[in-house]
Amino acid sequence: MLLKDKICFVSGAGKGLGRAIVEAFLREGAIVYANDREIGSLEIYADNPNVEIMYFDVSDSYADKEAILRIKKEKGCLDVLVNNAGIMTDALIGTISRALMEEIFATNVFGTMELLQLAAKQMISQHSGSIINLSSIVGITGNPGQLVYSATKGAIIALTKTAAKELGPRGIRVNAIAPGMIDTDMMRSIGDIHLQHHISNIPLGRLGRPTEIAEACVYLASDMSSYVTGHILQVDASVLV
Repeated sequence: MLLKDKICFVSGAGKGLGRAIVEAFLREGAIVYANDREIGSLEIYADNPNVEIMYFDVSDSYADKEAILRIKKEKGCLDVLVNNAGIMTDALIGTISRALMEEIFATNVFGTMELLQLAAKQMISQHSGSIINLSSIVGITGNPGQLVYSATKGAIIALTKTAAKELGPRGIRVNAIAPGMIDTDMMRSIGDIHLQHHISNIPLGRLGRPTEIAEACVYLASDMSSYVTGHILQVDASVLV
């Protein structure tokens, strides 16, 4: 029960990594406020007394504020924020529209920054808290066709390091996880041919499991990582050269 009675907020919890994170947190005794923008995606938790469902788009700054205020009103504290919500649309250089850039940055970066700031205000008053941002291995290595997506995930790395330095003296830890190739709907959308090509370059010979990212989140959310801040935890079986 590493997260017993901790109040946690997880964005983008409707499927994939977000759902795995919620379930891992619940197993460890947390009380979870689960967010997703797709109405109905969280109804699996409708009868779970330890889950509060919140439907809204993290790119909406007003909705972000209302969500954090609700948690403060209902629980009086916020122990863990997981900024997991993200979108990915591939486009080659020369075909990228301004609208596409704005859409992906609004969710992946601006939504993360909004929630980080709002959560930090609550955590500062507690002089404690853990903020976990989901980046990606492509934010470190880059990837053809993912100029915008990799830029947003690189931004997550930069803001994580800065926030850790600024919030550390206030008792708040800020870290990021950079998943490699994880077996989610988003990853499988690239098609079997591309998928098998990527898997052939992974020494372990398989995709990562969402639970493996969730377990890393448990570590960073718990007191096991009480002396860890400003780090980018790569959960990735490919060998980076």
